[in-house]
Amino acid sequence: MNVTRFDEAPEYRPPNHFGMRCVRLQGHEAGFSETLWMGASIIEPGGRVEQSSSPVEKHYVVIEGEIVLDNGQETVTLGLFDSCRLAPGEPRAIRNVAATRAILLLAMPFADKPVPPPPVSSRHSTTS
Repeated sequence: MNVTRFDEAPEYRPPNHFGMRCVRLQGHEAGFSETLWMGASIIEPGGRVEQSSSPVEKHYVVIEGEIVLDNGQETVTLGLFDSCRLAPGEPRAIRNVAATRAILLLAMPFADKPVPPPPVSSRHSTTS
């Protein structure tokens, strides 16, 4: 079991993200995971992600506030507990146009399969 407390989650700084704090909840610096990693973005009013894409799919869930998501063809506003899936290579821009912060949960598979941590060695004792 790997528990990550939100207030202790390791921060990371992805490119093209402004006015926000991004943390890892599972995977990468937050602990080993075999297939995906999860993060959260705390987006301040006016915070944004500039238009970009990634080679793997992304899943977003708004867990506080609301955000505006634009894939270059469609613009939608996502509110509390709304979710969105973006296909591999699909562009996206994100904006918080509200006067309050938004928190966006992110789940996505690893681009490359992660290297598992070394096995935990077990100690064996023998008695004569």
